[in-house]
Amino acid sequence: METKLSVIRLTLVVALGGLLFGYDTAVISGATEALQNYFQLTSTELGFAASSALIGCVIGALISGDSSTRFGRRGALFIAALLFLISAIGSAIPQNYWTFVVYRIIGGIGVGIASMVSPMYIAEVAPPARRGGLVACNQFAIIFGMLVVYFVNYGIALIGTEQWLNHTGWRYMFASETIPAGLFLVLLFFIPETPRWLAMKGRDEQAQKLLQALSPGENVSNQWHEIQASLSHKDKPSIVAAGMLGVLIIGIMLSVLQQVTGINVFLYYAPTILKGFSSSSIDIALLQTILVGAVNLSFTAVAIFTVDKFGRRPLMMIGAFLMAISMIAIGTAAYMNAIGGYLLVFVLLYIAAFALSLGPVVWVLLAEIFPNNIRSKALSIAVFAQWAANFLVSQTFPMMNDHQSTIYQTFNGGFPFWLYGIFGLFTVFFIYRWVPETKGRSLEQLEQLWHKKQHIHGEAALH
Repeated sequence: METKLSVIRLTLVVALGGLLFGYDTAVISGATEALQNYFQLTSTELGFAASSALIGCVIGALISGDSSTRFGRRGALFIAALLFLISAIGSAIPQNYWTFVVYRIIGGIGVGIASMVSPMYIAEVAPPARRGGLVACNQFAIIFGMLVVYFVNYGIALIGTEQWLNHTGWRYMFASETIPAGLFLVLLFFIPETPRWLAMKGRDEQAQKLLQALSPGENVSNQWHEIQASLSHKDKPSIVAAGMLGVLIIGIMLSVLQQVTGINVFLYYAPTILKGFSSSSIDIALLQTILVGAVNLSFTAVAIFTVDKFGRRPLMMIGAFLMAISMIAIGTAAYMNAIGGYLLVFVLLYIAAFALSLGPVVWVLLAEIFPNNIRSKALSIAVFAQWAANFLVSQTFPMMNDHQSTIYQTFNGGFPFWLYGIFGLFTVFFIYRWVPETKGRSLEQLEQLWHKKQHIHGEAALH
């Protein structure tokens, strides 16, 4: 860790947790038909097999705060890596349906932990000037993991006949995750704990040496004093006692708004939606992967290089506004029965805007806005809210899009898109009104910012 590349190397290792996040959640996409045939599943059972990992994600998010505080950020990532490995092996060898579901839930717990701890680790080792871009790398890794597993699944499907795929091939799809999971587990042995966790545990000498190693040639004494000051109230670990309930509410709202603006509608239901836009004979699933995936990845890369230059607020406000406009346009076209292939432009605009803003930047903010003493606990709660909102949106969209439903018949399918568009406009207002700019500040300086805001609000209340 003696060079300036140290932080980049650490980020690449920890971002493997993000890659496994994307890999694990998307690996089932290529195996659904084979699973249905092999286990003779009803549509309800197949749906639960696909969504059961979300149960694990919620559990993982709930326990990630305690595990990352007790065992360390690296320790929690070790747990996630082991769970990914167990899930990959277990999902590949089951002889019955419920065994398969249990192992998918285990993988989901790994996703829930990694989704919280990976960005937190990166934020705690990154210098303030580059923190936004480095944390955004984790979101890039998630999307990259999804694309990688699509091509892995496609390659496995080409190996044998359809009968082979239904009986054996699908097992190779899940087993393929052992490669990135094993690599992640091994590489974690070669990274340190974060300076802030070491300081929190009273291991000051180690923390100081690591802080200096992460910033070679720089004087880190001021930053070290800030870290010590932020941890000086160890008798007040409670979020409420620490006076940070307002910050937690902002974190929860950012998490929920990232989901209720409709991103998973396109990630999970794009084939269904795109088929409705056009009668084209193009393979819709391939269209989704190539276009939506490529746009998502490309604009996340743009966010990595711009979030520390332009700041968090401008990217999120512009992105949320473009997302809202796209959703409202799609909803209006559906309502007026003006559906056509041209709407793919609005889908791609929406995906690009999300990838530039709410996708990576929400994770950046969640990783950096919470004070050292409560970061694990608060981030765990915010990520739990995110997975809960993910589940809510994923479950309600098919209901609102059911052609037999009153909502669908009344609004001709436009209602859910209008709803997500309204949430997008509210997101712009919420960010403008309550989310401060955080670029270029140390985590401890941000903590002081929240304390100052609270002091000002307190004085205003007195007068």
